[in-house]
Amino acid sequence: MTRRFPLILVVAAALALAGCGSSSSNSSPTTTTAAKGHPAGNVPSASAKMVCSTEARTDIAASLGVKAVVSTPTWIDHVYSCKYTYPNGFITLSVKENDTAAQTTADYNGFAASLGRRPDVVSFGDGAFITTNGSVIVRKDFKVLDVDVSKIPVKFGVPPQDRSNVALSIAATVMTCWTGA
Repeated sequence: MTRRFPLILVVAAALALAGCGSSSSNSSPTTTTAAKGHPAGNVPSASAKMVCSTEARTDIAASLGVKAVVSTPTWIDHVYSCKYTYPNGFITLSVKENDTAAQTTADYNGFAASLGRRPDVVSFGDGAFITTNGSVIVRKDFKVLDVDVSKIPVKFGVPPQDRSNVALSIAATVMTCWTGA
């Protein structure tokens, strides 16, 4: 049976944003473009860097009702990633940048094969799904966003939400500002 997550959850997360700026961590590499039609570069794109930016940290904290300590982002094998650490677990956000649509499709399908895919309907980016552990995978242009919530309690946040709702809220926050650049 296919379920639709309440539209209000997505709208609420989107409305929690004050605006979409280009804040980023000073410790991150220089930015490049990896949008549709542009191959991944030697440094992360602006949209990839956005997942670990000061603005994202603020917006995610507002969405979840709890603040995190965010690790210094890494850029390894075209994956930009950081860990949001909480007193009772952590969430990892990562963006894989690809050179072609075929590579992006392979990465996206690889997540489904390795993590499982729930039948829920998720309308983000160019395709999205919830994994069997409640994480969310989103495909957008030549990038794949992984919101890995497997290391937090089944109920998380203030007020407590299911893991999958936490991941959907974070994905909505990211996708609201993710322009593809």
